[in-house]
Amino acid sequence: MLGANGTAHLVSNLPYNMSTQLLTGWLTANHGQWRRMTLMFQKEVADRILATSGGKTYGRLSVLSQSAATVRRGFDLPAQAFTPPPKVASSVVVFDRIDTVTAPLAAVEMVTKAGFSQRRKMLRQSLKSVPDALDALTEVGIDETRRAETVSVTEFIELAKALS
Repeated sequence: MLGANGTAHLVSNLPYNMSTQLLTGWLTANHGQWRRMTLMFQKEVADRILATSGGKTYGRLSVLSQSAATVRRGFDLPAQAFTPPPKVASSVVVFDRIDTVTAPLAAVEMVTKAGFSQRRKMLRQSLKSVPDALDALTEVGIDETRRAETVSVTEFIELAKALS
């Protein structure tokens, strides 16, 4: 249960088929209601959460998670640690809330959703659905010919601030 005073520590072995949806909600809509989250994910999802720009696994979850929290891998669990063993390895990820979020997380979510929706497209194409995005790119000094996977978390935050 999330705490009204922002001191809750959420601990969960998430259902893997809903983990992304749950995490996105906790990071955005419920951001101020938790202090720390310790969550178990499928290892591949944990790798995406922890990824840095430029890598294959870097994407919307990476940016959104790292905009809202300081994230770190707690530990990995092989499939054999469970009975019956699942078909995938798992990872525990710890999220420590960033209290001084500098951009509205809903704006970060919107811009990353659009930016990564067409992963191999340039930003000028993938952000067409976001009003004023091209002007905001210019304002914050991000070249519109770049692809989303090359834009750092800090740059996405600056872009979200410019759009807010």
